[in-house]
Amino acid sequence: MASECEALRRAGVDDVVQSGIGKAGAARAATEFILKEHPDCIVNSGCAGGVAPGMQLFDIVVGRQTAYHDVWCGEGSLPGQVQGLPQRFDADPALLEVALGLQTARPLHCGLICSGDQFLTTPEDDARVLGIYPDALACDMESAAVAQVCRHYGVPFLSFRIISDVHSSREAAEAHYRDFWKRVADDSFTFIRQLLERL
Repeated sequence: MASECEALRRAGVDDVVQSGIGKAGAARAATEFILKEHPDCIVNSGCAGGVAPGMQLFDIVVGRQTAYHDVWCGEGSLPGQVQGLPQRFDADPALLEVALGLQTARPLHCGLICSGDQFLTTPEDDARVLGIYPDALACDMESAAVAQVCRHYGVPFLSFRIISDVHSSREAAEAHYRDFWKRVADDSFTFIRQLLERL
């Protein structure tokens, strides 16, 4: 998110990259960042739609794992699995431990974040993802792609997301998403600032 990147730079965090929306842009940004900056780790942040029952707007989801919900490589592979890779990418245990120890004003969840190049807007969309991954908490468009790049280069990785919408109906999802942008940058910045202070 552009406003979060700006806030981090004002706070003195120089190694910030904005990838834009989608798996290709996220993978490109992560690759360029790793090759240029040689980071000790990558923390990927942004927003996501909540797909698990009980998720609420502005809840925080820390990805214990990430996975694709829009990949299928044919017979012999699992849904979401790129051939030769695991179906799910695990977060770095040390980064995950730090994140889960933070004090947050909003509920903090830990589990599976799914990624795909689709904006999910209906309960039927959520049901399709949950049919593949019954334990999914949230869906975004970037986390698994960044996780895959980090796995390739051996860079510790963690993703967290602020819930931007829940899909009781298409109209509700769109209204939630519009209202979300009024305060998301502050919530996300607060979380990542605490995380960086503990690392």
